[in-house]
Amino acid sequence: MRASSGIVPRLMNLVLLHNDDANALENDPGREAREDVERVALALAAALTTRGHRVRVLAAGANLTFLGALKSERPELVVNLCESLEGDARGEMLVPSLLELLGLPYTGSPALALGLALHKDRAKQILRGAGISTPGFAVVEQLADLAAVDLEFPLIVKPAREDASTGIDFESVVSDRAQLERAVVRVLTTLHQPALIEQYIAGREIYVPIFGNAPRRALPLTEIEYGPYYDERPRIVSYKAKWELESIECIQTNSGPALLDRELEERCIRTAFAAFDALGCRDYGRVDLRVTADGRPMVIDINPNCDLHPEAGYARTARNAGLGYAELAESLVQIALDRSRIGALNHEYPSHSTFGPGAALVAAESDAGVHAGRDQLRA
Repeated sequence: MRASSGIVPRLMNLVLLHNDDANALENDPGREAREDVERVALALAAALTTRGHRVRVLAAGANLTFLGALKSERPELVVNLCESLEGDARGEMLVPSLLELLGLPYTGSPALALGLALHKDRAKQILRGAGISTPGFAVVEQLADLAAVDLEFPLIVKPAREDASTGIDFESVVSDRAQLERAVVRVLTTLHQPALIEQYIAGREIYVPIFGNAPRRALPLTEIEYGPYYDERPRIVSYKAKWELESIECIQTNSGPALLDRELEERCIRTAFAAFDALGCRDYGRVDLRVTADGRPMVIDINPNCDLHPEAGYARTARNAGLGYAELAESLVQIALDRSRIGALNHEYPSHSTFGPGAALVAAESDAGVHAGRDQLRA
């Protein structure tokens, strides 16, 4: 049974903004991820329309012509799904800045949080400064910098300015200097950006989906389950595993409920919340963790404005908490509106949404560190 506040959300004029740049770059290594955003936009638009809202889907391009449409439309809220502009992931942080200049409230994290999450080395510096566990790392902007890197193998080499596993495959995990150099050269020359070198943690991979503001809530935690194909290979979610649905890597990489003891689960949630707060993220997102052999959660990635496709992990785990896709979409709209209204009044961010469906995920203050749905999952 879900609790309900009895408040019926009013119908609104919404604009759903997404990037439309899957074909912007020739040989784009992140093309599949960019194509997915439009599918998410259509699914969310359909869900919000079933709730009675007027929804306009609008594509955002580097020519910024979408700004004129927003000015004339003057929506009550922009559902911001933009993850890049013209194939450049750095454009993700430009869109919220423009929306703020237009005075339009929007869903998800602000520009600074998106920029910090995208610049993985800066995010890790902030985490370390806040005392939040994250694997040791170094950044290489040119090959000559590699000589100064002194980290214990095994290591994983990632592009420092991408998300969605772009540029990551089995050769990203290295065990000697020759492999390390090859992996770094590939990032520098193929993705044309710095390489992030990070200590590879071989432990359990746990995802913490985050919902709402002050206090935050965790949806049911999930764990990546690797099949036999990975017995002799690095246990990583590569780009193929995430986006090439017919690949063996994808077929043998699944996610399911994280069956953790209460103490470890609460450590994971506390670590994820602290990381989300440290970067200034808001509304919704996901923090990815690896758990060390001694049970310490380590932050390996922070995903503000994470994938909202109805079959992606965030929506699936919301269903595990009893929240259908249309209700999830409505909840995220109401969370953003509540935050914007209260923030405009007293410069503070509000609590979670309190209208009917969203109330299902609201716990008492004393349970702020425990996700909704625990008992259902354990049963």
